[in-house]
Order: sequence, then C-alpha cells, then structure tokens
Amino acid sequence: MIIACVLQAISAIASIVPFIAVADLAKVLLEEQAPVNADAAWRACWIAFFALIVRMAATYTAFFISHNADNDFQLYIRRRLAKHLVKVPLGWFTGRSAGDVKKAMADDVMNMHNLIAHAALELLTAIIVPVVTVVYLFSISWIMALAALIPVVIGVYMYTRQLKKGLELMDTYTESMGKINGAAIEFVQGISVVKTFGQTGRAYSRFFEAGENFLSVMWNMMKGALRVSSIAELFLTPITALVSISAATIFAVQMGWVSSFVIIPFTLLGLGITAPLLAMIFGGRSLQEAAVAAAKVKALLATPVLEEAAAAKEVNNFELELQHVSFSYDNKTKVLDDINIVLKPGTTTALVGRSGSGKSTIAKLIPRFWDVSEGKILIGGVDIKDLPSTVLYQYVSFVFQEVQILRASVRENIALARPDAGQDEIIKAAKAAKIHDRIMELPRGYDSIVSEDALFSGGEAQRLSIARALLADTPILVMDEATAFADPESEALIQDALSNLATGRTLLVIAHRLSTIQYADNIIVLDKGRIAEQGTHRQLLDDNGKYSRLWERHERSTEWFPETRVAGKHKSNSSFSNQSV
Repeated sequence: MIIACVLQAISAIASIVPFIAVADLAKVLLEEQAPVNADAAWRACWIAFFALIVRMAATYTAFFISHNADNDFQLYIRRRLAKHLVKVPLGWFTGRSAGDVKKAMADDVMNMHNLIAHAALELLTAIIVPVVTVVYLFSISWIMALAALIPVVIGVYMYTRQLKKGLELMDTYTESMGKINGAAIEFVQGISVVKTFGQTGRAYSRFFEAGENFLSVMWNMMKGALRVSSIAELFLTPITALVSISAATIFAVQMGWVSSFVIIPFTLLGLGITAPLLAMIFGGRSLQEAAVAAAKVKALLATPVLEEAAAAKEVNNFELELQHVSFSYDNKTKVLDDINIVLKPGTTTALVGRSGSGKSTIAKLIPRFWDVSEGKILIGGVDIKDLPSTVLYQYVSFVFQEVQILRASVRENIALARPDAGQDEIIKAAKAAKIHDRIMELPRGYDSIVSEDALFSGGEAQRLSIARALLADTPILVMDEATAFADPESEALIQDALSNLATGRTLLVIAHRLSTIQYADNIIVLDKGRIAEQGTHRQLLDDNGKYSRLWERHERSTEWFPETRVAGKHKSNSSFSNQSV
C-alpha cells in the first residue's frame, strides 16, 4: 500500500503538469512577438505528452497493487473471522440470526473494499492535486488564488457537515440491513412450513416490514443530508469555479493587478481544484459504509472467546459431576441456581421439568456452549475448563433436538468427528443408528450430497446425527429431547438407535415424554432453575411430589392420544438405562 500511495502521488502531480504546459504553450502562442518560439512551444507539448504517459502508468500500477492488497486483506480478514468464530462460545450463535453472521463474514468485509482499494489513493489525489495547484497559482497571483479557493472552502465545510450527519445514522442503516438479511433468510428457510400452514402472507409481511423500516431509515438519511450535500456539490462544481475565477479575473484586470494572460492558467487549473474533492463526495457514501463495516468487523473480532487450556489434564474416569453450578445469560437473572448432580459411569440420568426450568441449559453447559457463572463441571475430577475443546469432545458428544447436517456427502456427515474413519466403521455406525437402509436407497449411497441427491426427513436426519455420535464413540453422551417431534414410526427407529448409542455410556437425557425415562437410574426434577427432587421413577411416584403430578398429567395425555402410549411402550422396552438394556 505504501508503494501504491507513492505511485499515486506521482500520478497526481503528473496530472497537473499537462495543464501547466498548455498554459505555457498558450502564453508562447499569444505573445505579441514574431516569429513564435517554436522550441518553447514543442517543449511544452512534449512535457504534456510525457506527463500523461507517466500519469497513466502510475495510476494503473497503483490501483493494480491496491486491488491485489485488498484481495489479500479480505482473505486475511475472513480467515481471521473464521478462526475467531470457532473459538467463541457455541451459545453465542443462538442469540444471532444467520443473516447477522452472514453480513459480518461476507457483506461487511466486502464493504471494506473501498477503504483498501480506493480510499487511500483517492484521498491522496484529493489532497495533492489541490495543494500543488494552489501553490502554482499563488506563484502567479495570490489575489486570484484566494478567489479560486472561496468556493472550495465553502464546499468542503458543507461536505464535512453532511459526512458527520451520515456517520451518526450509519449504525441504524447497517442494523436495518442486517434485519432485511435475517428476514430474507428466515423466510426462504421456512417457506415450506409457512406455505403448508397457509401463513405465506404473514411471513411475507415480516419481510415487507423489514423492507419498510429500511426504506424509512434510508429516507431519513437522505432527507437530512440532501440539502447540505447539494449545496456542497454546487460550490465544488467546475461551473462555480469558472464563474468565481472569471469574475475575479475581470475585477483584477480592471484594477490593473494582473495581466489578461492570467485567466488562462487559472481557468485551466482552477477548475481542477474542485474535481478531486467532488469525486470524494460522490464516494463518501461508500466510505461511510466501509468505516461502519470496519467497526462491525472489529467488534466481532473482539467477541470474548472461551478460554482454552494449553494442555489437557489427565482424566482417570468418566464420572460427570456438576458442583454448585449457577448460570445466567445476562449476568442478572439466574436460570440455574446451585445445581449439584453426579453421573456415575455407565448410568442414565434424566432431567425433567416444565419449559424454562433449565433442562436444556444444563445439557448445553456440559459441552461448553457457555461457561458456568458459578461452580464447576468436572469429568473424572477435572474441570472441563482445563480440557481443550478437542479433548473435551473426545469425552462428550451430544444429540440435540435441532439437527445440523452439512452440505456434504453422507459419509462426511457421519464421519464429522472422525474424518479418518474407514468405510466399514461408518456403515456399522449407520446400521446401529437404523439409517443404513435409507442411505442405500440414495442414488450414490454414502457418496450422495445432502440437499442435492440426499434429502432426509426430520427423523432420518436425527438418526444420521445418532450415527455420527456412535462413530465418535465418546464415553459421555448428552441428549436433549431427541424424539420430541418425531412421528411414532420414526420415534421407534430413533429409540432403537438411541438404545444402541446409550449402551455402556454415561448418559444425560432430556425427554419430551416421561415414558422414555421411567427406567433411568436417576431422575432429576427441575423447577425454576433449582433441583426440586430426584430419585428413581418409583421413588418419585411414592414421594407424591412434583414428578408424581407430572406423571399423572402425562398419563392423562396418553388416554387422549393412544399412539403416544404405544410409542412410550416401545421406548420403555428399549430404554436409556444400562439395566434395561
């Protein structure tokens, strides 16, 4: 960029030389002497010609270098963002739409293009050309030079005011653009569900409202800046400069301060003072967007990351323990308060409770979607904060309700945790997850690409994620309502797969239906972020407490929906406890 700036400075100076040469040529040709000084005239022509060649070569090279620098910079920033985002807490993504992340990774980085490829070079031109021109004009006549600067000073002042107002509103502009991105992505991703339930109009109205909001923001920006920018542009146009210089020349000639020849260099060069500044105004909007985008990227890079241990401590066993764990999303309201749980190796522990009681939060604290606010989570007596993520995920895997499948081959999706796994191992995991037969129906089997020639239903996608967890073969497994939205047939297949997955592992499960966990070794009832009671299914029923009332409500629901009872019976026969397996 330094080399590019030096070349652009040479180009800016060279761009003035032809005008000076033409002014000298005019003076030679119009002088009242005969014959005309041909040598001086040709010298001026050759100087102008070579100055143009230098300007063209320097400008081309400068912008070629700056655009290559911009390509390198964008690659560097995107890689840096990617490296940073994989280190932030996984829970950070749940509070942001795909549109926000996409805007930061793609749009904001692209909007910084002008800062690197254009801004520095154009700013140099906008400074050097007027300064060199003014110095030359002052050498001819300081009175005329001052007259030529009057519209420039007024235009720059008005432009500065407009730029300040634009920057104040740019944050609102980028926020509105992010909402449009998010609304568009959500609308497209959910179009099938929306159309199925006849809510196309309502879903589209949300996108339309985001567009209306953006239009309102844009109008407020333009309305506030239009008057000021119009005045600035008016004073910086060549016509205004020409009028100002012509009027000043006539007055100066009448007063006998300058000769009539002065109008030639001032007319040629005086107009060039405003042109680079006017170009900066037209590019001001892009610079504002680039400045705000740079601030957004910088803020994203400043997002706190999970502290990673440099080296892993030795884990002697796979007992999972939560010691006095408390957690708050906003550092104000506790969603978990003094949770103490011990999961012995090879046992099944179930979490139950009303919505919002903290079940899913506990499930996501174990794989460090967030770090606990207070207390510790231990594996074999070692705090999970003292285990690098790569080591932690060798001990803990999870099957959540929201299945994430990559746009890659089925083989790559299953082998996500173990890319070096052999074909036989992948097939074995798929068979245990009850998804192998479905995969073999695909056009290219395990080489089929998800979302291209491999389309999976919700239950099939869930079994694919179970195959992934089976292949990972971790001693601790966390499952969060894995069968919540499956139909009875899919649920039965998922339950068989889960039974295979649970064998010999320490299991923490959150079940949507209580019948799926009635044979668990320990059932923990959560209420408002605290442990209300715990014990086996029979013990909790005998205690006649919260769990007993939840069970009665569950039993009444199965009377209304018999298929739930059928699925529940199937699940209890293939329950999550080692004892029943």
